[in-house]
Amino acid sequence: MKLFFGKIEHDTAILNEEESHHFAKVLRGNEGDLIHVTDGKGNLAKVEINAISKKAVEGKIIELKTDFEKKNYYLHVAIAPTKTMERLEFFLEKATEIGIDEITFLQTFHSERKNIKIERIEKIVQAATKQSLKAYLPKVNDLTKFNDFIKSDFEGFTKCIAHCEADIERIPFQNILKENPQHILIMIGPEGDFSREEILSAEEHQFKGISLGHQRFRTETAALQAVFAVDWSLK
Repeated sequence: MKLFFGKIEHDTAILNEEESHHFAKVLRGNEGDLIHVTDGKGNLAKVEINAISKKAVEGKIIELKTDFEKKNYYLHVAIAPTKTMERLEFFLEKATEIGIDEITFLQTFHSERKNIKIERIEKIVQAATKQSLKAYLPKVNDLTKFNDFIKSDFEGFTKCIAHCEADIERIPFQNILKENPQHILIMIGPEGDFSREEILSAEEHQFKGISLGHQRFRTETAALQAVFAVDWSLK
């Protein structure tokens, strides 16, 4: 199945400019070809191409599936970007393939990276969404200061912060998941972990300290461990 991003309106699908170029110039697609189009919001359409121009490729919707393979949970991971971008990009790709709904990048006290290229990250997430044939495109949020993030309104979410401070109470993440939460937010810190002040401040804002196991994981491994745990427990 060839999957493209585009706009779905009534009985018509219109590929965006980048996807139109890929279909017409790279794949050398033609009128009459059958493809699948998603708007990234859960709609998946089977489309017969009927118009190709320099700016857009359009087609008639033959079949439309709504809420395609919608999960019964919403997972938001907030992660401190790793110093090596390849490691962060690996996490983004795999987390998208497994199933994640929203990603926020955190600027913390021990952060190794102070900036990110959000456009590149969005492209990686889009490519992973297409590769895994998903109809929901994860939301990507730019770098946010830790203190601003924990003060945000996350009503209805079970809020967690993964940390390694043994003398600050931590609950096994699996215990949290046994409660079958529908909206989960988990913060993953940098290689140097969150500072004590950050952990205590997060708890003051109703974040639960959690443990992902006895091992000490790299940042991207800890984040993937959390994604796997949620997918395995709640799907």
